[in-house]
Amino acid sequence: MATIDVVNLGGEKVGSLELAEEVFGAVNEALLWEAVKHYRAGQRAGTHATKNKKLVSGAGKKLWKQKGTGRARVGSIRSPLWRHGGTVHGPQPRSYDFAFPRKKLLGALRSALAAKLADGKLVVVESFELQESKTKAFRQTLDKLNAKGTTLLVESSATENHNLHLSSRNLAGVELLAGNQVHPYHLLRYETTIFARPALEKLQDSLKASAPKHPNTRKVGASRGPQQRRHAEVA
Repeated sequence: MATIDVVNLGGEKVGSLELAEEVFGAVNEALLWEAVKHYRAGQRAGTHATKNKKLVSGAGKKLWKQKGTGRARVGSIRSPLWRHGGTVHGPQPRSYDFAFPRKKLLGALRSALAAKLADGKLVVVESFELQESKTKAFRQTLDKLNAKGTTLLVESSATENHNLHLSSRNLAGVELLAGNQVHPYHLLRYETTIFARPALEKLQDSLKASAPKHPNTRKVGASRGPQQRRHAEVA
């Protein structure tokens, strides 16, 4: 079972944490792609709209009589065939969200954590106990934790730690989330992820409970064809 160092806010090692193989053991890139696609689809506003023949301005009167003029027949100045006419089959407001099974989402979250650990961009601190809410001082703390670029902070509760919330909210490229709000998209978007130890332990227990019990095991002979089973019986 793999372990990860637990450090304090000064970057000094104060302990270690055992990581479950079921959570940090493998990376499924295809599942990560699906999870990110689902998240971004849900973030789309979908407020695009075009005006059809009913909505564009213009009188509804027939421009000239149906027959006898030598012209093509026309019923309305708002016809899609005319300039400034309505749009046919144009985009209308809609939601781009789609169903995504919870089991797949949890599997993608396990893969995202495993990928972050493999890249060496996962940091675990004992706690985010700050004595004061100072943005400049917290920026120096992040530098000590080697969080130079964009950073995701994960606490057990994003609202209870008031000093952490005030210290991090004005830092560019830094986002604070609660452990139950973390999505695979967040882990992939930010360069470094810093977990409070209680938050990671709680998330790990939840993901471990939902992981497949025997993902790579199968009954002996289950994948053999009839002819192969006959040869095995003869042998």
